[in-house]
Amino acid sequence: MGTNREILPGLPAGEQPVVEKWPVAPVVADTFAGRIHVEWDGSATVTPLGQLPFFIEYLKQGGVFDGWVAGCPMHFTSPNAPSKRDVLGTVLLSVLAGHRRYAHITTLRCDPVNPPLLGMQKVVSEDAVRRAFDKIDEEAGLSWQQEHLDYCTRPLLSEPWILDTDTTVKPLYGHQEGAVVSYNPHKPGRPSHSFHCYILANLRLVLAVEVQAGNAHTSKHAAPTLWK
Repeated sequence: MGTNREILPGLPAGEQPVVEKWPVAPVVADTFAGRIHVEWDGSATVTPLGQLPFFIEYLKQGGVFDGWVAGCPMHFTSPNAPSKRDVLGTVLLSVLAGHRRYAHITTLRCDPVNPPLLGMQKVVSEDAVRRAFDKIDEEAGLSWQQEHLDYCTRPLLSEPWILDTDTTVKPLYGHQEGAVVSYNPHKPGRPSHSFHCYILANLRLVLAVEVQAGNAHTSKHAAPTLWK
């Protein structure tokens, strides 16, 4: 017994979805290196930092990056020391690239485009970043960071909002201050830090983060900074 497939109806052709074409004309972005033209190439490899010039434009227009660099309590005496802008710009680019360790900073040396857009002269090494942060007094550094966090979040607090608190356990490797063996569900027996985060609910906007020892993970350790 055969089957006649000629009488079977064909599948109806679906509607072609509307696909937005890449803009032909370049888009202008105002950066610290001047006005640049950003173009898209549909055949090129995708890069996670392709939108960074527009974020740099926001940092420039709002004066956020310049104010952050100017208020940093970092001072050098050596004539060969890097500038604060190069150090902080390197850290900013490293964070935006998703780096989690100082050693990852080395990969930024392969980027000849974005550092100049931030007004940087060069990308500093991981050791230069460590030494520079080691020179910042703890109280002065906390005050500097909190001032600029408040600058970004204070206008939003006039509206009704909900505060979320969250504690994150970060396993540690090597010798670090505050590394204590305590509650650690992912790496039992491994020293850790406890990150107490205070977040503006629904916006995922972090108001403050306090790093404490691994055994300070309960709510009573988060309360003092919370009320402060």
